[in-house]
Amino acid sequence: MIFKKFTVGEMGNNNYLLVDNGEAALIDVTGTIPELDAVLKENNAELKYVFLTHAHFDHIMGLKALQDKYSIKVYMHQDEKEILDGTNNFLTAVGMDPIEIPTVDVYLKDGDKVKVGNAELDVIHLPGHTPGGVGYKYEHWLFAGDTIFMNSIGRTDLPGGNHQTLVNSIKERIFTLDDNVIIYTGHGADTSVEYEKKYNSFVQ
Repeated sequence: MIFKKFTVGEMGNNNYLLVDNGEAALIDVTGTIPELDAVLKENNAELKYVFLTHAHFDHIMGLKALQDKYSIKVYMHQDEKEILDGTNNFLTAVGMDPIEIPTVDVYLKDGDKVKVGNAELDVIHLPGHTPGGVGYKYEHWLFAGDTIFMNSIGRTDLPGGNHQTLVNSIKERIFTLDDNVIIYTGHGADTSVEYEKKYNSFVQ
């Protein structure tokens, strides 16, 4: 499997395109990705899936337009539905325009697997930033959303957030993975399990 990172939007969100055996999936969809069609064509792949790490507005802003353009299935953890449904309440409360809420086709739970072509990814429930946050793990790659960042962790002051739950998720679900696992985050630089175990002062 190959993947390409796109950094999109004013908040610098990382969206990840995974490609295997003619199929492609996007992990999170912040907004329009101008290069998307060219990259799909270059890899002779069809966009089939979107895997959401969580449903905060900055990770789904481009999803409805993508659904209108492509025949895709959207996957999200079952505990994230309340966050998704409340998106416009949150946006209007902070003075932003409402959006058309995307639909979800498949609700996930911890331990599920999702496939792109012949590649299979493990779904790891990582609550704390939001109730239904997840990571998607393939071999030594972990796409962790906003659970953890290089030298930092996700915020927990928004609805559904819980600091201790987030720390527990990191300690019990991420730091128990092999040290060589690379963590691809929702914002900012890539990192690794080994590095964060040594240097992340937010997880004690």
